Amino acid sequence: MGKIRNDNSGLSLVELIVTLTILAVLASLILPSALMTGKRTKEIELRRNLRTMRSAIDDFKKSSEKITAAGGPPPREVPKSGYPKTLEQLVEGTDFGDAAGTRKKFLRRIPVDPFHPTPKDGAPEWGLRSYADDPDSTIWGGEDVFDVYSLSEETAIDGTKYKDW
Repeated sequence: MGKIRNDNSGLSLVELIVTLTILAVLASLILPSALMTGKRTKEIELRRNLRTMRSAIDDFKKSSEKITAAGGPPPREVPKSGYPKTLEQLVEGTDFGDAAGTRKKFLRRIPVDPFHPTPKDGAPEWGLRSYADDPDSTIWGGEDVFDVYSLSEETAIDGTKYKDW
């Protein structure tokens, strides 16, 4: 006589609950790490964008100083301080009075602040300070662009505010 096999190869309810519990614990460990990685990536992008714009502003100032140091008149498009009037001037370029009459450009485009949403018109927004403004001023004097900062009120991973970077 042949043996009767009772082949129940499915999962029991206990095995299913244990498996789901293990998956939930693993997901709860991985999710915060993934969120932190995303924030860290945006912070790196913000630092890079600030550094790029500040370097462009400094290069503009150096170009302006070269002309005045050589005894030439300051370019019409440049304020007395030697800094650009707007961030757009860094993209559009400035005629510093060279023989060819070319416009020297310092940025290809104005970078986007990853922590501050871009308005509908598409122009990135940054906080600006002019040369005459106080170092901690949040109101732009409008004479020139001496410094840029983020408009975000969020706090960074290290506990500082993005607007203070």
